[in-house]
Amino acid sequence: MVEKFVGTWKMISSENFDDYMKAIGVGFATRQVGNRTKPNLVVSVDDQGTVCMKSQSTFKNTEIKFKLNEPFEETTADDRKTRTVVTLENGKLVQKQNWDGKETCIEREISDGKLIAKCIIGDVVAVRTYVKEA
Repeated sequence: MVEKFVGTWKMISSENFDDYMKAIGVGFATRQVGNRTKPNLVVSVDDQGTVCMKSQSTFKNTEIKFKLNEPFEETTADDRKTRTVVTLENGKLVQKQNWDGKETCIEREISDGKLIAKCIIGDVVAVRTYVKEA
């Protein structure tokens, strides 16, 4: 089921991301850069079922490797240290990050050939849309 996410995805739109970054505690300068950055998302899966997600941009590259349903330590692009678990729920890849008593959720799904990433904390939702590169 994760296979449908495999590939290189190029961001084409980002809505409400500044409010999301504010809600998770990202400082002004980092938000300015984050709002201008349009990263590529590269998803792969190895033979053992380990998923690798790389976010690549001119500003910063990040990479996480994980197995579904297995918690792991993540250092996010904005340098938060989180306890993260990724699950597959109703065809969506759901990434939950916990740190300092807070939780955020990133839901990724494929819809009409696009990868839609919803970043959710409390009642703040940002939507980032990607198209698959040829």
